Amino acid sequence: MNLRQVFVSVLMFGVAGLLLFMYLQVWIEEQHTESGEKLQQQIINQDFTLPALGMPRGAAWSRSTPPSLTKHEMAILGSRHWRGKADPFGVVAASLVSQISDQQKMSESPLSWLRGVYLPPALHPLNKTLVKDGKWKDVDSTQEKRRSFLHDFCKKYNSRKKLQTHLVHLVSRIYVEDRHKVLYCEVPKAGCSNWKRVLMVLNGLAASPHNISHDDVHYGKHLRKLDSYDLKGIYTRLNTYTKAIFVRDPMERLVSAFRDKFEHPNNYYHPVFGKAIIKKYRHNANEEALKTGSGVKFKEFIQYLLDSHRPVGMDIHWEQVSKLCYPCLINYDFIGKFETLEEDANYFLQLVGAPSELKFPKFKDRHSSDERTSAEVVRQYLKELSKEERQLIYDFYYLDYLMFNYTSPTV
Repeated sequence: MNLRQVFVSVLMFGVAGLLLFMYLQVWIEEQHTESGEKLQQQIINQDFTLPALGMPRGAAWSRSTPPSLTKHEMAILGSRHWRGKADPFGVVAASLVSQISDQQKMSESPLSWLRGVYLPPALHPLNKTLVKDGKWKDVDSTQEKRRSFLHDFCKKYNSRKKLQTHLVHLVSRIYVEDRHKVLYCEVPKAGCSNWKRVLMVLNGLAASPHNISHDDVHYGKHLRKLDSYDLKGIYTRLNTYTKAIFVRDPMERLVSAFRDKFEHPNNYYHPVFGKAIIKKYRHNANEEALKTGSGVKFKEFIQYLLDSHRPVGMDIHWEQVSKLCYPCLINYDFIGKFETLEEDANYFLQLVGAPSELKFPKFKDRHSSDERTSAEVVRQYLKELSKEERQLIYDFYYLDYLMFNYTSPTV
């Protein structure tokens, strides 16, 4: 056999191996998708119609009454937008490690015992010993109502069905500040940039949040995430640190993300998301738009969001909070809202014993000359959509609306 024949034989062998690898990869993905769909069918046996956008909720969803989930509300798990993604919501209680014996941990693989704890999260009282005056009475009262509401929601939800996931994945969005023992779950477009500034000050990395640039906040890698610790470190912090989450009205958060990423120059979102969105959803797109990805319209963005076969994946700026922070799996001690951001944040700083001179910054992180995304601004954007599209967006964020007791939008 001459050299040429040897080369051809090796080349053919390599091609055959590559084709076999591709076939196996497709087969594995199909099996994973099928298992996810079967799991969802075990949870929900039929489809239901979600409440229409803008319709008032029943008494079970008033601010003074704890929620009681029905099959109707559980139907969101079967939404077309989550098909093929087995949502791990409802698996892990707050005191995970305390429920597992040392013998179990030693006899099983290191990650297997992170899954399948079936207790609802406990509602622990907030440690208020560091609060120095009585002016926070109303804020504290509101906070306790939010905590109770979410706890009751999760308790009802967790009693239905338990899925499985790994703890390391659950904590991947949580930032750690060890000096004041704070865990903060990042929800983009809900004050997260300024919260990271505050965490840097608490950690002694800066003297003031006002002196920290946007790039330092998001690209400086000054703060550690909880998943960077070993398992013992993760558990210790989950069980002893004060855990906070700050959320925002889902529709406002969505519009704010669109305005930030697509209405201003952006060297990541335009070429990565913009080009793919324009190519798939804009008929007769010109060469310039296809080349740059700039000028994405809100309706096109919504088409992408609602597409079960998106040309590009999801992004944390418009991902559901239920999938970013897992509020029923991790027992958050403090639930702040963007709508009351300043007073909530400053009360939280009191709770953790922050320096008295540290106040939550009021400034807008970027595009400071733009009008803030408000309910009125959202209404203007929603007018560009059909009634069906508006309903589907509401469906997409339905779980976020429920667990944080937000009112469905009207247009």
